[in-house]
Amino acid sequence: MINFKSLKILSKGWRDVMPFPHIVIDNFFENDIALALESEFPEFEDSVWHEYGNAIEEKKVCNNWNVFPTLTYKIFDFLNSDSFVKILSSYLFLDEILFSDPGLNGGGWHIHKQGGKLNTHLDYSLHPKLSLQRKLNIIIYLNSNWKKKWGGNLGLWNNESSITPGKLIKEIEPIFNRAIIFDTTCNSWHGLPKPLKCPSGQFRKSLAVYYLCKPNKGVNKRGKALFAPTEEQKKDKSVLELIEKRSDVKLASTVYKKH
Repeated sequence: MINFKSLKILSKGWRDVMPFPHIVIDNFFENDIALALESEFPEFEDSVWHEYGNAIEEKKVCNNWNVFPTLTYKIFDFLNSDSFVKILSSYLFLDEILFSDPGLNGGGWHIHKQGGKLNTHLDYSLHPKLSLQRKLNIIIYLNSNWKKKWGGNLGLWNNESSITPGKLIKEIEPIFNRAIIFDTTCNSWHGLPKPLKCPSGQFRKSLAVYYLCKPNKGVNKRGKALFAPTEEQKKDKSVLELIEKRSDVKLASTVYKKH
């Protein structure tokens, strides 16, 4: 049900691409499976969603296994299975032992509507409950009607520091059934800071699964995502304060949603 052939071929050179190790795999699932997964997404206004609505992020997410329909449940189960983790480790020639996160911390279903965005950011470094380091992201896009003119490209920024992103190096269009796998341990700045231009009733949908490893010596202990302000926000004290609180494990939940 997964395009292992392309995964294996593309993995060979994944360490050498810019701005940080990543691969893009089209037709990640068999097409009928991808279509079925798309159809299992809840409506945007469904009560299952957890909402992030503030100056740096506009999206909804759900990682509750109890509400996943059958196929979605099976897919998340497989992507977190020992067999898939071993395949992934082998294809990517990882030195670290890879662990799945069945709790889907930060993962699961993701959805953005018109105006949705996600400022450039670094993901959490240490899992807030497992104390393992986040190593890999897999994101799979699942809107079969998505149009290029709507935006929503995932940007990858130069990894100059763990404080601010450098230049935008690459953009990846959220084509239906396209997956991106990338290493999150390389100051891997990514995001979609430009608000989506999709019409009402269309949504940027994705599945997200994250993988962990034992912490490297001197690892950043950040337990929440660190966002960067846009150019327009750099002198906005309220946004800078929001970013600081959003990156704090104890304070993040107080700023997820602003009315």
